[in-house]
Amino acid sequence: MNRNKLTIAATTLFLILAAMVVPLPLSAAAPQSRDIAINARTFAFEPSTLQVNHGDEVTLHFESLDASHGLFIDGYDVDIKAEPGKSAHVTFAADRAGKFKFRCSISCGVLHPFMIGEIEVSPDLPLLRAFAATMLAAVGAVLFFWRGE
Repeated sequence: MNRNKLTIAATTLFLILAAMVVPLPLSAAAPQSRDIAINARTFAFEPSTLQVNHGDEVTLHFESLDASHGLFIDGYDVDIKAEPGKSAHVTFAADRAGKFKFRCSISCGVLHPFMIGEIEVSPDLPLLRAFAATMLAAVGAVLFFWRGE
């Protein structure tokens, strides 16, 4: 490959990496304490989807409105149970990014297997931004020293 094609390829890579860095926020939200109320009733959770940030300390206030229900989060050590009219509480650290299903852990009727919700833990953006900035600096340094030959 001749020098012009290498320069074009390296410049293209540099611009792609620069585009990865620009849309990311300049400052990420620090981990927060999050209090979330979840109600369970007739084969449904309200709300059925939750969103938290990586590192947040999440406290779930779980209440059953009609029968005994449980709440188990896949991938986390969370399993709480609530009787009708009573609430249960649990606190955990959202230390894994991704989407995790939560489901009723007490058999509550015919449609029990379909009583599912989802919690999304957003990724750690400062880490991703630091990686992209490091790659950008590395490509820039290679271009700088390579052009100096």
